[in-house]
Amino acid sequence: MPYVNIKVTGGNEAPTEEQKNELIRGVTDLLAGVLHKNPATTVVVIDEVPMENWGIGGESVPVRRKKQAQTAD
Repeated sequence: MPYVNIKVTGGNEAPTEEQKNELIRGVTDLLAGVLHKNPATTVVVIDEVPMENWGIGGESVPVRRKKQAQTAD
């Protein structure tokens, strides 16, 4: 039974319900096609993570984006 966990940003950037359904279908189809896994037993979980809980290079994403915006000005 494959288990796939997709983590995406939440809030304003969160995927729509339609996009989530497309992700679930697409990942399930991919596992069926590539690894011959049974779609009926494939589990896909989508977690929405608040932007301030994402970090890259030692900084939160909001801090990085603020710095990038200041450099673009």
